[in-house]
Amino acid sequence: MVLQVHHMEISQSERILFLCEELGIPYNLIRHKRAPLLAPDSLRLPANPTGKAPFLEDPDEGVALAESGAICEYILAKSGDRKLSKKYGDKGMFLMHSHLPADDATRAWSQARLEGALKHVDGWLAKNKWLAGEDFTAADIMTVYTVTTQRYFGPSVSLAAYPNMLRWLKDVSERPGYRRAMEKGDPEMELLLGSEAPGTTLIKEGGIESGIWKKK
Repeated sequence: MVLQVHHMEISQSERILFLCEELGIPYNLIRHKRAPLLAPDSLRLPANPTGKAPFLEDPDEGVALAESGAICEYILAKSGDRKLSKKYGDKGMFLMHSHLPADDATRAWSQARLEGALKHVDGWLAKNKWLAGEDFTAADIMTVYTVTTQRYFGPSVSLAAYPNMLRWLKDVSERPGYRRAMEKGDPEMELLLGSEAPGTTLIKEGGIESGIWKKK
């Protein structure tokens, strides 16, 4: 049997579709619509009672996982394909360091931390094609959601000041695996691949019924 991938529209579960497409792994896609903002009842399965997405079932191994990082690690390990992964210390490995207090919750510091992280990544991408150097890896797959689809929920950050990130987004978006994943998982969604975020968020608008996420 093939992997069963439960995907909730407009969510980080797009990462797993992208990963499977890049690896050429056969999978059965089960799509779930938001209701209208949170997880629908269809995702609240016996092995996934909280309705998290992505949710992966591997019938051959009796495995069920509901966290995108864990699912990514599982698929990479099972596939035995090293082309999308690196070991600690490998050339080109990207590590992010934060020098700001982890428990600071004020808006000003949160904004500073966000801008600092974006500047750090942009600087790295000025010298490297991908997040792991010259090799496209799962790091790119797992990260692209945070500066694309995530912006439907906030923060409404502009990427205009980060030209290298915009170049990276363009490169990711042109990969056939990304295009296939997004067309299968979210065929109605306008992909946020430009510098500007939407003028409002799905949270402010009360969910998917607002239609702000749909292709024009």
